[in-house]
Amino acid sequence: MAKVAKFPFNPFQENTYVVYDDSMECIIIDPGCYSQQERDELISFINKTGLTPVRLINTHCHLDHILGNKFIYKTYGLLPEFTQEEQQVLDSAPQFAGVFGISFDPSPQPKSYLQAGETLTFGNTGFDILFTPGHSPGHITLYSEADRFILSADVLFQGSIGRVDLPGGDYDTLINSIEEKLLPLGDDIHVYTGHGPDTTLAQERQSNPFMVNS
Repeated sequence: MAKVAKFPFNPFQENTYVVYDDSMECIIIDPGCYSQQERDELISFINKTGLTPVRLINTHCHLDHILGNKFIYKTYGLLPEFTQEEQQVLDSAPQFAGVFGISFDPSPQPKSYLQAGETLTFGNTGFDILFTPGHSPGHITLYSEADRFILSADVLFQGSIGRVDLPGGDYDTLINSIEEKLLPLGDDIHVYTGHGPDTTLAQERQSNPFMVNS
């Protein structure tokens, strides 16, 4: 059974995740750790839990989700993995850091590109890689069929959806991703979001204003 630890980090309050299982291996998803205190918090949890990080996954490469990529690489030697469509987003991150006035240690280049439809594995755990663009051009959602949860990052939030006004964003594409890739998974699915609190697909189907026709 996979376990999920969440850490709201950086000025954007982005949710960084550590997912682990009984093998004591873990993957780090969207490390947004920005300050030294945040870096220490993440490392302390990993050390105290006795985990061995084996993969660094970016659901997408917007600045707030990759601020800790370089730190994770320096600490654990892990290169990021994301879809090829997100390479352009990664490459533009320093420009956005300047716009927001944020100090940014540029992310290392990817170890490899993730492919939609493949299974992402570590330890005893597997995630289906769902291609869910709209917020960004190569955004993915990780789906655990065995444990009935998804890591939706910035596709779906409690009561809202990801913004579509950044380069590569598109409203219709995002709604299509939610309606065709996420909602069919079942109302019981627990949703770990990229910002804010957890939710379920049932709750969003019933009360999310963007889902009223779904």
